[in-house]
Amino acid sequence: MGLTGIQIFKLLPKTNCGECGVPTCLAFAMNLASGKAELESCPYVSEEAKEKLAAESAPPIRPVTIGTGDYAVKVGGETVLFRHEKTFVNQPGLAALVSTDEDAASVDGKIERFKAAQFERVGLNLRAEMFAVKDASGDAGKFSALAKKMADTGASLILISDNAEAMKAAATELKDKKPLIYAASAANADAFGALAVESGCPLAVKGDGSLESVIGLTEKLSGMGVKDIVIDTGTRDLKKAFEEQIFIRRAALKDRFRPLGFPTIIMANEMADDLMNESLVAATFIAKYGGLIVMSDFQPHSLFPLFLDRLNIYTDPQRPMTAEQGIYEINNPDENSPVLITCNFSLTYFIVSSEIEASRVPAYLLVQDTEGLSVMTAWAAGKFSGESVGTFFNKCGIKDKIKHKSLVIPGYAAGISGELEEEVPGYNVVVGPREASQIAKFLKSWKPE
Repeated sequence: MGLTGIQIFKLLPKTNCGECGVPTCLAFAMNLASGKAELESCPYVSEEAKEKLAAESAPPIRPVTIGTGDYAVKVGGETVLFRHEKTFVNQPGLAALVSTDEDAASVDGKIERFKAAQFERVGLNLRAEMFAVKDASGDAGKFSALAKKMADTGASLILISDNAEAMKAAATELKDKKPLIYAASAANADAFGALAVESGCPLAVKGDGSLESVIGLTEKLSGMGVKDIVIDTGTRDLKKAFEEQIFIRRAALKDRFRPLGFPTIIMANEMADDLMNESLVAATFIAKYGGLIVMSDFQPHSLFPLFLDRLNIYTDPQRPMTAEQGIYEINNPDENSPVLITCNFSLTYFIVSSEIEASRVPAYLLVQDTEGLSVMTAWAAGKFSGESVGTFFNKCGIKDKIKHKSLVIPGYAAGISGELEEEVPGYNVVVGPREASQIAKFLKSWKPE
C-alpha cells in the first residue's frame, strides 16, 4: 500500500463515530493501511477522499461472503503468506456436491450427513457450511428445485451450471441467500457477469488451466462492475494447482496485482477418484490458500481430520484459545457442592471440566481470566496470585450459591494458599490435586467445611 495509516487518517472525516466497526478514525485508518478494512465501511468519507483512497485502501485479497445467516462463509481478506507471520483470518468453506442427476435418496443422505457431522471441540462447533449444487442436464426447473431444497438446510450454496438460463433462474430465485455463481468462462463471461451484477451474488471465474486466462476474466468482469469474485484456474493436476495457489497469493500480497487479488475455489471432487484421496487434496489446500473446497460427499471419517486441520491452521498463533471467565455448574451442583478454581486456558478448562463431569460429583468450577495462560505460567507471571484469585472469588457471585466455606485451588498453585486466605477471610483454602486425573478421587472424598 502506498499510503501510511497517518496519511489515510488525514483524509478521513475524524468523527470517531464507530460505525465502521472500530472506535476511532485513526484505528480505521490503520486497518485500511494494513488491508484489514474496506473504505466502504466509512459512511462519512468525502467523494474527494474516496477517489484518493479507493485503490490504496482495498485489501490485497478481496473478502468475499457467500451465503447468509449462521452458515455464511467469508473467504479472502488475508494479509500474510505464512501463518507464523501474523495469522490466517478467514478459514476455507467446505462443500459437498449434489447433482440434478442424483436420486432423492442420495441427496437426502448427504443432507443427513451434513446435519450430523458436527463436532464439539475446545468450545467450538466444528462443521461444514456449504453445498455445491450442479446442473447436470440444463433443466432450469429441476436445477432451481434442487437448489431450493439445499438452501432449506440453511447451508450456503455454490450454484454450478454452464447454462445461462438455468443459472439465471436459480440465482434470481435464491439471490437473497447470496449463492456463489459458478462459473464465468471465456464463453459465457458476458451473461454471467451481467447476472452477478443484477443479482448481487458473488461470481466464480474458471480459467482454461492458465493464469493468463484467469487474469483476462477477472479484468473483464471487474470492468463490468463485478466486485465479489472467486478464482478457479481450471487446473485439476495437484502439483500444478498447488503451485498456482502460491503464485496467486504472492502476486496479490507481494506485488499488489489486483487481477489475482481474490479468494480461490478448489474442486477436490474433480482432482481425485475417491473420497479418501479427495480428503488429502482438501487438506493440502486448507494449508495452502484454498478459499472454498468442494468434495463429492460428507463423511464423518473424512470431515473430522479436515475440521481439525482447518482449526489448527486458522487459530491465531499469537492469541491463546480461552474459555470465558465465570462460574460453570457441572453435574447440577447445590449449596453444599465443592468449589474449584482454574485458569481460562482452553485446554486446562476442558480437561478439568471433563474430569469433574466424569466423576459425577456435582461441583462449581470457577474459571478466572489469566489471558489464556496455564496455571503454572499464570502463577509465574503473577496473573494467578492470591490477590487476583481472591478478588475474582469475592466478586463472581459464588458466595451466594454455597453455604460452606471451602475453596479448592490447583495443586500447582499451592504457593498462593496463604495469601489467598487473607483475601477471602473465613474461607478454608484447600490445595487440590496437581494432576487432573486425580480430580475424581479427590472430589469423592471432599467434605464441606
